[in-house]
Amino acid sequence: MKIVLLGYGRMGHVIEKVAESRGHEIVAKLNEGWTVLPECDVVVEFTGPSEAPSNIIAALKQGLPVVSGTTGWLEQWDNVADHVEALDGTFFYASNFSIGVHLFRKITKDLARYMNSFPQYDVSVEEVHHVHKIDYPSGTALTIAQDILEQLARKSDIQSYLAPAELPGSVTEKTIPIHSIREGEVPGVHRVTFKCDQDTIRIEHEAHGREGLALGAVLAAEYIQGKKGIFGMDNLLKL
Repeated sequence: MKIVLLGYGRMGHVIEKVAESRGHEIVAKLNEGWTVLPECDVVVEFTGPSEAPSNIIAALKQGLPVVSGTTGWLEQWDNVADHVEALDGTFFYASNFSIGVHLFRKITKDLARYMNSFPQYDVSVEEVHHVHKIDYPSGTALTIAQDILEQLARKSDIQSYLAPAELPGSVTEKTIPIHSIREGEVPGVHRVTFKCDQDTIRIEHEAHGREGLALGAVLAAEYIQGKKGIFGMDNLLKL
């Protein structure tokens, strides 16, 4: 495949390495200032939440398939999805491209569903990322909390807060709190805790680097070749 990288930061560099190791060619590495994208088989977009929707739509208008892992822009999801449909385009989105994270999500969903029978357990989500990550909570943490909402009838909303802030007073017994921490160069840690007076059940996923995320993004780019529509990790992993 010929790949255009939109966003050549930390993730872009690792995606380049993984893509080339799989025999693909990076034909352009762009951060800003472009108007027309080079001819390619797929655009892989890891920019920022303010630029992502316009980048994705511009690529779709050129008839190019897009893989995006940028988080923090999903309030504009409907606009992007409308463009995919109107342009008969191809779009693959994931807040996290790690295979391990998606297995973690499946386990979390099962555990949350079991907890409908055990109301003594309360639930919280915590995520830790490097200090360069701008948005909070992480897209992955938000997705995990939404997964729990779908399964756990006694919860109805989500409240996020960034360390060193304390748990907001607006959190109620129906709320799933997400505690976000930014420290060092941590690639990413996500924890789900179910706790009661008697004990605690905690599950955790820790990324050891960006290579797993980069591999997932490249696999997604390979997967959407020749396809039309909107896709995600469940499609890729057949979960």
